[in-house]
Amino acid sequence: MIEIAPDDLHNYVRQVCEGLGSDEREQHLVADQLIGANLTGHDSHGVGMMPTYVGVALGGKVTINGGVRVVRDDGAIVVLDGGSAFGQVTGHEATLMAIERGREHGLAMVGLRNSFHIGRIGHWGELCADAGLVSIHFVNVVGHPGLVAPHGSRRALIGTNPVCIAVPAGPGAGADGRIVLDMATSIIALGKARVANLAGTRVPTGSIVDADGDLTDDPSAMFAEPQGALVTMGDHKGSGLALMCELLGAALFGGPTTTSCEEEGTIINNMLTLVVDPAATGDLSSMRILADDLVSAVRDMPTRRGVDEVFMPGDPERLARRERADTIPIDDGTAAQLRWAAKESGSEGAAELIRSVTGS
Repeated sequence: MIEIAPDDLHNYVRQVCEGLGSDEREQHLVADQLIGANLTGHDSHGVGMMPTYVGVALGGKVTINGGVRVVRDDGAIVVLDGGSAFGQVTGHEATLMAIERGREHGLAMVGLRNSFHIGRIGHWGELCADAGLVSIHFVNVVGHPGLVAPHGSRRALIGTNPVCIAVPAGPGAGADGRIVLDMATSIIALGKARVANLAGTRVPTGSIVDADGDLTDDPSAMFAEPQGALVTMGDHKGSGLALMCELLGAALFGGPTTTSCEEEGTIINNMLTLVVDPAATGDLSSMRILADDLVSAVRDMPTRRGVDEVFMPGDPERLARRERADTIPIDDGTAAQLRWAAKESGSEGAAELIRSVTGS
């Protein structure tokens, strides 16, 4: 593993985006979110996505310097079209609009459709919680062959289809004062299989079903021919939730589902964001106190054998932020892909930066 300073990786992403033609705002939004994912321990959604971004952009599937287009605006209900722009831009714009309308109306729903990859969904939930609002996010993933097998199947059909719920809390929840549940509806995301495959490590047993229909811990099954499939978390429960992401996170406001999407060779996300202002239903201060009481009770619970600590949603990310404040680990395989992305984007500055920090 290679240890790289977060600022160096941030500069790398900005320079690659600049090579693709992104303006300064887009460069920073993409870099902020990708490196933010690395800092929270989610390397699957971090800088390792840049080779994919570059490949899709060079294939003409990303709208550089794009943004959202308002399709429908009924005050508390808004539908936006991302026009295949970077999801770090469209997600940012959609989330800010959801916050604005949530404060204005007490309750708001914003549907974002046809956006290029919007990254770690917890990022958007954190923005809402930091604004003192509760948010629920349903997301589907289309634009490439399915990755996840419905429960009982050996063949992939649906995406990893994440769900995020974010709640503002008090200092008891952590220094950031929020509780954020952010999860894929598969046991692992494809990016985690990619990272494990590049690093030569295994994934959790039973998180992948190979092409023969056998459960495995070998991440290479996802990159073989014929390809295996990711397994839904919680068996039929995760599978059902993933299908609801197709319906609520896309079909509800005209976004493409896995069986209707005609776009190929890209990553298209659709996201439904529901925002609630606690002031409209009660009192934010009281909610924070009750949340802190619950957090304290959970963390004070006795642990089962083999477990050191009872975690709340968001605790692993807080721990990772402390551990990775100075350096972020990058495996050799990912570093090689980053060098490729820098070269293909035409950014000699990014290529030189990666050569200098990786020594090759």
